[in-house]
Amino acid sequence: MRKRLSSIRPSRRLLFTAGTAAAASTVASAATASAASKGELTSTGAYGSGVLGAWERQARAISSDAQIRETRETDGVFMFGDSIGVQDGPSLARLLSAHGITMAVHNWAGRPVTPAVDALDTWAQDHGLPHRILMSVGSNDIFTPPAVAAQVERTMQIVGDERTVFWVNIQAARTGHGPAVQVSDQRNSAWINLQLADAQRRHDNLRVVQWAEHLAAKPNRLSKYLRDGLHPSIPLGQNARNALIVQALKSG
Repeated sequence: MRKRLSSIRPSRRLLFTAGTAAAASTVASAATASAASKGELTSTGAYGSGVLGAWERQARAISSDAQIRETRETDGVFMFGDSIGVQDGPSLARLLSAHGITMAVHNWAGRPVTPAVDALDTWAQDHGLPHRILMSVGSNDIFTPPAVAAQVERTMQIVGDERTVFWVNIQAARTGHGPAVQVSDQRNSAWINLQLADAQRRHDNLRVVQWAEHLAAKPNRLSKYLRDGLHPSIPLGQNARNALIVQALKSG
């Protein structure tokens, strides 16, 4: 029996498991040292990270109908992402192509989870789905982290039991903001990742790609692999994140 969905309010202990405690500690100490030179947001919103701005006119990368059909017919990978997908998607596509895997993308900078799942639903109805779905979204949900759980469940309902969803978890502690916002970003990232981990326990066909844990495994990875506390650096962070994704897709 599946657990009843509700707004998750994780305990302090749960929020900083799976490697996020080390990352949060690093963020807090670095942010304190630079507090004098960084301004806080005008509004930190309900969860301390601010408020999501308009994203609809930001950069996007969406495959053509021909590419979508080819990917569906060759049982490749459909990817739904945000600004990280816009940045890293072309490199990821080249890596997958080297392994004989096609990919079609619907990546849109600034987009949170809900409209990304809307896009998945539209493609499912218009084109059908391959057996592997890559969700590279969640970073823009640090502003409203409780919204994620229901959208993960909705994703699993759309894809059904015969397909596998690969969902990359998140790490955000934006260095362009002051210490309080950075710590809120980290806390909200951990909250989102906890929802993904809980969903993975409920769904055998959901695989979480553990980007946050990979970053937290060694202290210097946060500064080396992220250029602004969120987006992967190029090429180090991009290569590391894409390698995790390719490994998961090949093994799944």
